[in-house]
Amino acid sequence: MAKVKTTYVCASCGYATPKWMGRCPECGSWNSFNEETPAAEEPAVKLKRQPGSGAQALTIDEIPEEGACRLSSGIGELDRVLGGGVVEGSMVLVGGDPGIGKSTLLTQLSANLSRSGEKVLYVSGEESARQIKLRAARLKAGGSGFYVLSENDMGLIEARINQVQPRVCVIDSIQTMYLTELSSAPGSVTQVRECASRLMMNAKASGTAVFLVGHVTKEGNIAGPRVLEHMVDAVLYFEGERSGRYRILRAVKNRFGSVNELGMFEMTGEGMREVPNASELLLSERAQEEAGCAVMCALEGSRPLLTDVQALVTPTVFGNPRRMTQGVDLSRLCLLLAVMEKRAALNLYNQDVYINIAGGLSLSEPAADLAVCAAVASGFRNITLDKEWAVMGEVGLAGELRGITQAERRLAECARLGFKHALLPKVNLRGLTVPEGITPHGADTLFEAFRTLGLYRKTQ
Repeated sequence: MAKVKTTYVCASCGYATPKWMGRCPECGSWNSFNEETPAAEEPAVKLKRQPGSGAQALTIDEIPEEGACRLSSGIGELDRVLGGGVVEGSMVLVGGDPGIGKSTLLTQLSANLSRSGEKVLYVSGEESARQIKLRAARLKAGGSGFYVLSENDMGLIEARINQVQPRVCVIDSIQTMYLTELSSAPGSVTQVRECASRLMMNAKASGTAVFLVGHVTKEGNIAGPRVLEHMVDAVLYFEGERSGRYRILRAVKNRFGSVNELGMFEMTGEGMREVPNASELLLSERAQEEAGCAVMCALEGSRPLLTDVQALVTPTVFGNPRRMTQGVDLSRLCLLLAVMEKRAALNLYNQDVYINIAGGLSLSEPAADLAVCAAVASGFRNITLDKEWAVMGEVGLAGELRGITQAERRLAECARLGFKHALLPKVNLRGLTVPEGITPHGADTLFEAFRTLGLYRKTQ
């Protein structure tokens, strides 16, 4: 009898090698190789793709313009992140840490669609139907069109989808599904790729929208082959602390809407509750009479959000000062501290600096630079910034302030929440339509901005 050859496949990138390796030479992941036995020739024939449709090539002008058919999920924040609703025949991947609320949100989605007269099939490979019933009872989720299936076999799942013909199908989770034609274990690169491919073909042919729940690795990336994120139409990430009240749903890929769109939820005993006025929530607990706090308006997709940037600056007791951040890139903070020392005459070389963005948000846009610098300068000089001021702008290496995008929308959000003054790069004041109730102030340099904010009136 011939010896069966085995292959070791990296669970992160799909790199294959005939022997086990501790570190993947392709993606650098450690201990990510799983042993797989190649499928026999006969079963492999069953996995052949169906022949193509034989469609003719058309010029771009000959293709008819058809808007995407969208279905409201009944959850406004989810519809916002998806770009206006669930698109017919789309495939959406939802990732997040265990216990963050993925299954809870999708159960609520299924119940809402069922109440509106749609058929929904919720397929779970991790929970029994009784467990799903208990969660649905806690969430007060039900409906005659809410179908539940506890199954792992992809072939049987496809048969049930064709039988029920739902408008939306939830697969919880894709890492637990398997095809009997493949000898590898569920969750392997081959199984995840092939199961997702079968679901995608079914979705495009039937028009059923498919939501895939994806496990994440300890680095926060969705487990399985990277091709999975390329196959789907949208990738949504759930962010937040499991012990905290608030969750953030962020779109990092969306073929039918804006990328980096954001939705905010509050976790309650009855499920996910929408937070439509996120700016007011994020500022509701800010310390208004303390130094080291600055407010800026960030843009997350199409949504302006007022956030509280907090800085704690204390003399260091170590040989090298510590720099720690939560919600801001650490290397960006180090760059801004160097600019403040060189261009704004702030001696921070012997100070520990800690930065936190309240509410668990992550600020990646350059418009947050000026708010971070203002918060650090306020904490260093122990001068409280006026609570009616909002600051935003990009800071260059020469200490100059560079323009930001959509300044009018940011000012309108600041004015809506009662801010009277806003500090912007002076270039943004040209041709600016100022919303009622707020006065914009311009500055060309970081030094000038600090003077406008009154951060040079006292000494440390």
